[in-house]
Amino acid sequence: MRTDPFGGARQQGRPRRGFGGIRWWILILFAGYAAWQWFGNARVDPYTGEKAHYGTTADEEVQLGAQAFQQVLGDANAQGALLPADAQASVQIRQIAQRLIQRVPEVTAQLAAQNQQQTPTEHQQFQWDVAVIQSDQANAFCLPGGKMAVYTGLIPIAQNADAMAVVMGHEIAHALLRHGSQRMAQQKLVQMGQMAAGMAIGGMDPQQQQAVMAALGAGAQYGFILPYGRNHETQADKVGLMLAAAACYDPNAAIPLWERMSELGGGERPPEFASTHPDPANRIQVLQSLMPQAEQFRAQYCGAGAKATAAAR
Repeated sequence: MRTDPFGGARQQGRPRRGFGGIRWWILILFAGYAAWQWFGNARVDPYTGEKAHYGTTADEEVQLGAQAFQQVLGDANAQGALLPADAQASVQIRQIAQRLIQRVPEVTAQLAAQNQQQTPTEHQQFQWDVAVIQSDQANAFCLPGGKMAVYTGLIPIAQNADAMAVVMGHEIAHALLRHGSQRMAQQKLVQMGQMAAGMAIGGMDPQQQQAVMAALGAGAQYGFILPYGRNHETQADKVGLMLAAAACYDPNAAIPLWERMSELGGGERPPEFASTHPDPANRIQVLQSLMPQAEQFRAQYCGAGAKATAAAR
């Protein structure tokens, strides 16, 4: 036995508990909290039948979307790029948006029934609006809560109302599927993982720490974040196609649309595994497989004329 200077006595040679033991307990707590956060916010997405994880409430999404939209409008207005509501492009885009929005309750209920899920009601809180912005960008978006913007650079790529409805339906689907909230849940999980990893490698030298964190970052990016994004795009393609078809637009316009989109920028793009979007060829293949179901939606909601068109294809 030897005497501790502070009055205690302990066995000679007995291992001491240092920060390493505390560190592992903290890591275990981190892992438990991360699992609770991730799985505690999980439920079946009624639009897809797949398990989804959410990082915000529907009310919070609507508020965040409205704030972001005001920022977009303010920036566009300051640049003189916001088209007036009576401009021809604005009128046409708003007409397409209105037809799509009118079908949201019916398509929502039908997809939920197909997946044996209760019909979601979050879309009833949406504050729908659409703005058209003068820009060379071939782009559009729908923020959480239903605020949309379409850039005029998309118009010559779409070429017609059917293709524009496919794009806008896709963007609306992102909001209906609450992909923004799902990405926030994903980001929280990644951040907690990075914090835990930082603690675990605290005893390494700086070069080793940098190498380990880089490897972990690449693993999270290619093994989790990018596949998550690609799956969201595929989900939005499906739901958006059904929405456009139910609004009486021709879903077949999606195929030549994405062929044209694939040619933007000279057709150069990163390989699929390094992108948040599916490869155009794979995307078109999925859309083609969805076309019979989309035609059924169109025939169901749009009457005898659509039925005849679908039967002739």
